[in-house]
Amino acid sequence: MASKFTPKLFSWLILPTLLLISLYSLSLPLYTPTPKPKIPISSSCNLFKGKWISDPNRKPIYDESCPFHRNAWNCLRNQRENMGRINSWKWVPDKCDLARIDPVEFLSLMRNKNIGFVGDSLNENFLVSFLCILRVADSGAKKWKRKGAWRGAYFPKFNVTVAYHRAVLLAKYEWGFDKFPKETPLVFYKAGQPIQPPLEMFDGLKIVLENMIAYIEKELPEKTRKFWRLQSPRHFHGGDWNQNGSCTLDEPLDELQLDLWFDPRYDGVNKEARRLNHLIEEVLQGSNIRILDLTHLSEFRADAHPAIWLGKKDAVAVWGQDCMHWCLPGVPDTWVDILAQLINHYILETG
Repeated sequence: MASKFTPKLFSWLILPTLLLISLYSLSLPLYTPTPKPKIPISSSCNLFKGKWISDPNRKPIYDESCPFHRNAWNCLRNQRENMGRINSWKWVPDKCDLARIDPVEFLSLMRNKNIGFVGDSLNENFLVSFLCILRVADSGAKKWKRKGAWRGAYFPKFNVTVAYHRAVLLAKYEWGFDKFPKETPLVFYKAGQPIQPPLEMFDGLKIVLENMIAYIEKELPEKTRKFWRLQSPRHFHGGDWNQNGSCTLDEPLDELQLDLWFDPRYDGVNKEARRLNHLIEEVLQGSNIRILDLTHLSEFRADAHPAIWLGKKDAVAVWGQDCMHWCLPGVPDTWVDILAQLINHYILETG
């Protein structure tokens, strides 16, 4: 799929990904942005490390009526419990402040530019949040479709296109019933020939990542700002997605719980994210791709998945609970705040 990427389409920003209630009024009050002076991010600021604090006055920027919603993630429409509580948590980074995105200001900065998301359904989850937030600044936003891209939106007031190319894999793969059958280990190929001796999974992934990064750096202009989103953590408790795993929690996890859920030493069902992130960070060193580390802040939020509120009859019986994707509005809105602040900082630096 990589050979179909068109650099002109994603001429400014590209975000590759690794891969692969009780009843109440559905209309939550919406947040109204207030102008704030642009302050450069200090060298001591780490937007990715911090804590969640409860802020009862915090409101979502958009609601269930956004036309870019995907039904299974539209937790307001699906009447997911505690949506007011889910959206009342504020991410506070260590030693700095994370401002909420101002959609008008952001689209003004991005005028006449293109933004590209490339990846799997987690990047689509991110995309939907992004589009619904930006639509607040341009109600004339239109769904966008072009050959070679899966979906997106055009904001005519600012001449900004946001495109999404669905690509769940970083390399070609011959599918079977089971993605990774133990009795027939994966064989990695290079230039059409099997690599000998056969590689273990993580060694093979490292080669795939190195080739993908080399391709991105070769094909996309130097001026293109590139981010690689690290893993979005899962929160299956008591079993995997097809083993009655559940995530009907009411509160975020506390910091002392995170290692029990995610540290590979404990061999839980959610252990892959940290292992994969270490490998990605290693391979990205020395490249011109910046890491968008959204894993740690998301690890806390076991309370914010669609879980059993999927908006479709019998969906849980067929597919199990969704403890992987995120309710919208919800955690991906904070991802958008971080991305917007990084872009604003980049523009201030480069003029």
